[in-house]
Amino acid sequence: MTAADLPGLLPDMLPRLWAFALRIAGDQHDAEDLVQRACVRALERAHQLQPGTAPLSWMFSIVHTTWINELRARSVRKRSSMDWDDDFLENVADPTGETPETQLMNGQIIEAVERLPEAQRVVMLLVAVEGLSYQEAADALEVPIGTVMSRLSRARQAIGARFAARGDATPAPARRKDSIA
Repeated sequence: MTAADLPGLLPDMLPRLWAFALRIAGDQHDAEDLVQRACVRALERAHQLQPGTAPLSWMFSIVHTTWINELRARSVRKRSSMDWDDDFLENVADPTGETPETQLMNGQIIEAVERLPEAQRVVMLLVAVEGLSYQEAADALEVPIGTVMSRLSRARQAIGARFAARGDATPAPARRKDSIA
């Protein structure tokens, strides 16, 4: 791939870049701005794309770096708007027609992922949601593959512990009766 190929590849990448940006930013407008800034940055620096590097991983890296820079800038300005916009989710049509129980479980999973520390959340999104390999995620985040594996493991443990804690809320005698029956 050459720098000249990037403008032709970007349109196909936009849906995945926007979905990733929405997940890390948590706000539709921030995600749109984030993708726009990342695309401009990528086009300005297309010459830096190394041969053999997956363009999508490279773009995820730029989106992530741009977001981290935005968080730092917000911290300096003392304002942050990282709350998830539930109104946006309610306006998106559900193509699968899931049951209310499934929707509730999905909401709980999203909430659990949102509560993860930033580093773990980003790795979880890249690997579990975007389908990147550990190596691709490591390349996108510019960290060793072991760091990706460690962060992902801690993220999974935290989410598992969160759901296990909910299951432990059931009184012990009730669980014994159910397990005997």
